[in-house]
This record gives sequence, structure tokens and C-alpha cells, in this order.
Amino acid sequence: MRKIVLGFGLIMGLMLMSFSCSTTSPKANADKTEVEEAVVDTTQVEVKNEKEQLVKISTDYGDLIVKLYNETPLHRDNFIKLAKDSFYNGTLFHRVIANFMIQGGDPQSKAAVPGAMYGNGGPGYTIPAEFNEKLFHKKGALAAARMGDGQNPERRSSGSQFYIVQGKTYSNMELNQMEQRAGSRIAPEHKEVYMTQGGTPFLDLMGYTVFGEVIMGMEVIDKIAAVKTASGDRPLKDIKMTVELIED
Repeated sequence: MRKIVLGFGLIMGLMLMSFSCSTTSPKANADKTEVEEAVVDTTQVEVKNEKEQLVKISTDYGDLIVKLYNETPLHRDNFIKLAKDSFYNGTLFHRVIANFMIQGGDPQSKAAVPGAMYGNGGPGYTIPAEFNEKLFHKKGALAAARMGDGQNPERRSSGSQFYIVQGKTYSNMELNQMEQRAGSRIAPEHKEVYMTQGGTPFLDLMGYTVFGEVIMGMEVIDKIAAVKTASGDRPLKDIKMTVELIED
């Protein structure tokens, strides 16, 4: 399996980006990849109508407290399982783009070597998309990376790789232009958030599963997003993470 990362391109002169698989900078053309062979078993997932699970992602730049959404039970339960198994511990935020997002979740990055690119790894399965129009790419949103539509028409999510949105604020005119070019609407209440708090609204129009949000530690996102990076957007200094569940 080749690299599963987030790839990006300009759309109609705006900084509109699409997630796909790329071995180059997000500003370059996206590479093509193969779909992972195994898939998650959806028959074993139980929808829980209860308080959202909280997760702590710890880094040298501080801690992020993340709330997992019950509205996306497949992604929620998968993330919980991986956290319980210490899957993420020692992995890197291996791709960082200022004013956009920070990405991690590749188990191969545990044995990171200088200059190497990461984004190939995962648990060996993908997860069915769980789109919910109420869940959107505001600043702090936790969402699943995936391969591009050409190789992944069902828009299935990577089994482990995720990104956390930093984004930027947008004007009402910019948001209206995005809607016109995409032929799709952004909810008025979401527009208000994008104009005041920021985010990546173009991703709402492209089909990526949002399954949680940062509720504490927004400043940590900004600190990580501001680090110096090499070609391919890997931070020059490794940013390791530890992920653990917060129990009541």
C-alpha cells in the first residue's frame, strides 16, 4: 500500500484543497494510491447514546483534550480501540501545514528516521464514511484522512490517520464564492463560525468525516502548526504524541 496522506490543490484561484494521496508537498499534484484491502467490521459497532468520550493527546507543545462524537460511532469506537491498544503512542504529527491542519496517525512514524516521509502506515483496514451535516471543519475539528475520490469513490476513511483543523477565518464573500464553485451550500450557522473562529470550510464540500473536536488546547494546535517544516511538510523537529482515554 502506498502513502495515505492529505493532498491539496488550488480551486478557481482560491486556496481550496482536496485530500488525496501524495508523496509531495500539498502544493504539488496529488499522487495516486491503492485502496486498503481490509475493511472495518461494522456489525460489531454499538451506537452509544451517552456522554461523549474524552481523549487526551499529549505532545511536547502541550495537551489537546478531544471530544469524540457519538454521531460517528464507527470512527469513535475505532479511535477508542486504538487508544486503548496504545496504537498512537510514539507516533508523529508527520505532516503540518500552517493555517490548514496538523496530521498524524501513521504507525510507521514510531521508528522515524531523519528526512523520511511518512503516511504509508495504518492498521490494515478502512472505515466507512460517516458524514453528518451538523459536524463541520471548524477550528479544532478532528477528522479522518482518506485517499482521493478516484481511488476511493466511497470516501472511506483511513483506519488510523487523522488531522486536526487549524484553518483561518473567512469573509462572507469568500464563503459565498466557495458555495458557487462547489455547487453546494454552507449552513448559515457554520458560516458564522468560519467568519469568527475559523476553519477549513472547503473540506465540508468535499466529503471528509469529522468525528470529534478539540475542547481544550487550541493554542497547542497553533504552536504545532507554526513549526518549521521540510519538503513534504514534515516538521524539522519530530512531534511525538501519546493518546489516552480520559475516564470519568
